Amino acid sequence: MATITITEAPPPGGNTHLRLFQLDGWRGISILCVLAAHLLPLGPNAWRLNATAGVMGMSLFFSLSGYLITSFLLDRPNPIPFLIRRGCRILPLAWLFMLITLAVHMRPREEWFANFFFYLNYTLYAQTFNSHLWSLCVEMHFYLSIALLVAICGRKGLYLLPIACLVITGMRIATGSYVSINTHHRADEILVGATLAIVAHDFRLSTPTWVNYLNPSIAVFLLCITCSPFSGPLQYLRPYAGGLAIASTLLAPDHWLSKGLKSKFLVYCATISYALYVIHGPFRAGWFYGESTFDRYVIKRPLGIFLTFLLAHLSTFYFESYWIGVGKRLTSKTRKGQQPFPRPE
Repeated sequence: MATITITEAPPPGGNTHLRLFQLDGWRGISILCVLAAHLLPLGPNAWRLNATAGVMGMSLFFSLSGYLITSFLLDRPNPIPFLIRRGCRILPLAWLFMLITLAVHMRPREEWFANFFFYLNYTLYAQTFNSHLWSLCVEMHFYLSIALLVAICGRKGLYLLPIACLVITGMRIATGSYVSINTHHRADEILVGATLAIVAHDFRLSTPTWVNYLNPSIAVFLLCITCSPFSGPLQYLRPYAGGLAIASTLLAPDHWLSKGLKSKFLVYCATISYALYVIHGPFRAGWFYGESTFDRYVIKRPLGIFLTFLLAHLSTFYFESYWIGVGKRLTSKTRKGQQPFPRPE
């Protein structure tokens, strides 16, 4: 069985304060927020806490993805190995999940196409058991777009991402889109992370002045506010609040919030986060929905959560690990002396 370790190697650019354990911790928090939003009652319906937690989890997840993917391509601007590794990481479990669930529910051909070709977030085909896959579609659109950008413009093309981020936020404001599952109204959350990666790669921001301004407690509070459906237009700032929260803990590793991100449980959740995300959908539908509130939350949802973690653990260490290894073997040729970089998850 694989062992779980906390990686603390600095990324390229020489900024030794950007410690990777914070990213693992944030990834763990993001998936726990999503699971809680979908599987647990977080308070009275009037408080909209489930909606807040779900939006927060995805905002953090997207920002982390943008940061890690862009950092990877800044260091190794070769789109083909990148796409191979991403494909081996994402597609086997996603397609297996789609195959099983769509076949069991006997869904029409149109829905199979929308799932397997990742345009579900632009259709009306999503069912309860797979509706969460809209965010995987956004991710896939980002992977293909950034790979094409690097293929055409090289590494310098990545510097267009901050501009794209502002353009998408402007489109959200123009259309009044607080929360959307459409890529062109949601990708600014990913592009904020990409912008953070560019700044971290090319500039040294780990000075006392920046640390003092980016207090993690204040940054996380702002994130919570902008994720609430009651915050109105402040929700336009959600992508930037998410990026700020992540940056604040990277730049202040000794803050109590930053240290809390070292939790072994959070690291474990981060390790199996992709499988948790993909697999949990069916455990909030059908039999697991329950006939009453007691039946749902006392009996069936706890069982569903246990099965989600069990299957995610098995998938991560005994299924996904094989395909990740295939991706690494196919792209193993690196320049002599090239510094390793954290794998994008």
